[in-house]
Amino acid sequence: VQLQASGGGLVQAGGSLRLSCAATARTFSGYFMGWFRQPPGKEREFVAVVKWNGGSTYYADSVKGRFTISREYAKNAVNLEMNILKPEDTAVYYCVAGFPISSSVKRREGYRYWGQGTQVTVSS
Repeated sequence: VQLQASGGGLVQAGGSLRLSCAATARTFSGYFMGWFRQPPGKEREFVAVVKWNGGSTYYADSVKGRFTISREYAKNAVNLEMNILKPEDTAVYYCVAGFPISSSVKRREGYRYWGQGTQVTVSS
């Protein structure tokens, strides 16, 4: 499975951006897709994922109410709408896919497939 991410860029605080990630292979039951990010000088952290079948969504507390993840069936893709962006959202964002067990949905080790990073910079 290859993941192709797009979107990102530079935006002022309070603005919005949209990230997209398309998978080259078909999706399967129990399959999750979503995003992690790595802020400058910090470890990679969970952002949001969606379970392909059923559409259950999971968000980091820091982005709840501001970010929305959604599926795009026809393209085997997920989108991340990011609103009310803050300088602390500045990071390289990574698309992920895999079959995490319940305890690993928000953990890096739950995801076998990683896309290339895309930079999001929020200026104050």
